[in-house]
Amino acid sequence: MHLSKSVEQAACILILLATQDSSVPLSTDEISNRLEVSPSYLKKITRKLVVKKVITSVSGNKGGISLARNLDDISLLDVIEAVEGPISTFQDTGLINFVFEGGKYTEKGTNLLHDVFTNADELLIQYFSGVTLADLLKEVFGTVKLPSLNWNETSLTEFLQQERSAKK
Repeated sequence: MHLSKSVEQAACILILLATQDSSVPLSTDEISNRLEVSPSYLKKITRKLVVKKVITSVSGNKGGISLARNLDDISLLDVIEAVEGPISTFQDTGLINFVFEGGKYTEKGTNLLHDVFTNADELLIQYFSGVTLADLLKEVFGTVKLPSLNWNETSLTEFLQQERSAKK
């Protein structure tokens, strides 16, 4: 199974939103600049996240995107399925019919392959649904309190430097 780069980009968008001041939507142009991806490609990804109700979108001059749910309620499975669709690692193309040439093993072989990959899909679904964005970000930052900043105006590095200076 190979996930597209869109999953990584969706995760990065959600990380930005998770640390964005919740009272201010994050501009998609700002995200595009920060991630160095084309605005049109970014809009395709954000649209998929909106459709799956992972993020919300507000149009207008002060518009942008925000998280639609609490971080604890957004799993990696939500992100993957929003961008890639349901997890399905086996696509039956019927090639096994050529191997067994319609013999008595064709149906058994097809069913066996289907069952093995269905079980693997279920394990992936179970694993990815058990990992939330909150879990990952708490691990990265080493704290349950995530930074809250306005990415439209500052970077994480600048924000953390300001926080360190304020503590001194």
